[in-house]
Amino acid sequence: MSIVRKVQRTPGGTFFVCVPKRWAQDHGLTSGSIVAIGETADGKLLIDPEYGAAPAPRVVTLRSGPLLSREIIGDYLLGFDIIRIEPGNRAGFEVRAVVKSTVDRLIGLEIVEEDYSSIVLQCLLEPSGFPPEKILRRSYAIAAGMHRDVVNSFVRGDVALAKSVVARDDEGNRLYFLLVRILRTIVQNPGLSGKLGITSIECLDYRLVASLVEAIGDECVRVAQKTIELEGKKFGEELKKLLLDFHSSCFAAQENALNAFLIGDVALAETVRETQVKIERVFADIEKVARAQSLEVVPLVLAVAAFLRQIYDHSVDIADLVVPKKG
Repeated sequence: MSIVRKVQRTPGGTFFVCVPKRWAQDHGLTSGSIVAIGETADGKLLIDPEYGAAPAPRVVTLRSGPLLSREIIGDYLLGFDIIRIEPGNRAGFEVRAVVKSTVDRLIGLEIVEEDYSSIVLQCLLEPSGFPPEKILRRSYAIAAGMHRDVVNSFVRGDVALAKSVVARDDEGNRLYFLLVRILRTIVQNPGLSGKLGITSIECLDYRLVASLVEAIGDECVRVAQKTIELEGKKFGEELKKLLLDFHSSCFAAQENALNAFLIGDVALAETVRETQVKIERVFADIEKVARAQSLEVVPLVLAVAAFLRQIYDHSVDIADLVVPKKG
């Protein structure tokens, strides 16, 4: 429950507000005690009664089970610093393999202790050193590269390039998990808001955009899988040109959407939705021309076009989150 206090002023011009008596007693504060006062990105003041004290690491203990990997990822995303795994009897080969493969998927998480009865993981990242915008930009750069390459791989039937797209998705997922952890840490520790220049409301928007960027990467993987299924089968030049044109429009839409979100450009965001007429027209042309291809090729081409259309829809969702930057 909020407590209302009136702002007062000393004869010398200093403004002050009295802290609640019970709060001061609960935290052992007396006359002369030192507290830290910080400002968040949205202008709120935070009073920390434990000035100078190092924050205690957040620790969680897990038991081995069929959902161990999912639990490790969940606790990583929730911001736990130390994850202790106690298999019950002995840390067998299967448990160690699950832990190792999961740790490889999470940036900053390392195995720091290991013996016959337990495995201890620790996240070695300092949240203040990872601005959300920087992580999002890097995550998007990976997804954008996947989008460019995967359409070219399908049109040319380049299986090696398609497989490289699938491999890159792992790095995109790692960055996505990292960004979610950082955003949740900011929400739980408002003092980080000012350091990283992002408000709690903006954390929500970043979380949604990060999810959409990750989904764009997933759509690229689906296109890559269709390239592998194509097994070198050929289709007409007209259809190739239509697919490349469709890709160009979808790619421009996702670029404009992400850039509009980062700089708060509402006008640029609006151009994403305005592309819909062309998207619908080229998609219909692809469906029409695809019918003249062999029966082995038609479902693969239509599936790829649908995946690209989904990328455009994700771009529209990103554009809908754009709000003007203040100041």
